[in-house]
Amino acid sequence: MGKFLMLTEREIFITLVDNDLIRTSDAIILLEGDGFNRYRHAVKLFQEKWAPLIVFSGGITDYAYGSFPYAEIKPLLLQAGIPEENLYHEVRSLNTREQAEEIIKLCLQRDWKKIILVASPYHQYRAYLTFLKSVQEAEAEIVIYNAPVDQLEWFTPQPWGDRYSCLQQEFDRIEKYSVLGHLATYSEAIAYQKWKESIVSY
Repeated sequence: MGKFLMLTEREIFITLVDNDLIRTSDAIILLEGDGFNRYRHAVKLFQEKWAPLIVFSGGITDYAYGSFPYAEIKPLLLQAGIPEENLYHEVRSLNTREQAEEIIKLCLQRDWKKIILVASPYHQYRAYLTFLKSVQEAEAEIVIYNAPVDQLEWFTPQPWGDRYSCLQQEFDRIEKYSVLGHLATYSEAIAYQKWKESIVSY
């Protein structure tokens, strides 16, 4: 028999994020980025009644980087049947860290206890660690559920890179921003996942 290999914390973290179980929440947080590839998943979650509100987070216009403005995403959300009163635009943020800070502020202002985070699969890991760091800094008991976009191809070219190449770039950024103290650690995220499950009422 071969020698049993222990999973690294990063491998455990990836598995937990990819298989997170979402629950009814206060808002769906749709992170700006990856062109038009994310909004349909937020629509699907809304239509399945996981949350009564879609919050589009981001105020950037940078087509080469995939940051398509809310002015172009909103009509698509409306066309998909999302009522305008169920949409909110967080316009101040210009990067992932600012998105996390602004959304957690919004949670505290509106007494939101649970949010569903929607990003592309390759970005979900860094986004989650960034949002968790903001929760820690706010000393808040806010539950973040991961709902990365499904049905994205790995090697289809995009101006900002295909999913495969973007994945490696994201883990490079995780290392970079971890050194700067902008992200929670893998071990902290694993502990947070355990806490999330411990507070669930069945």
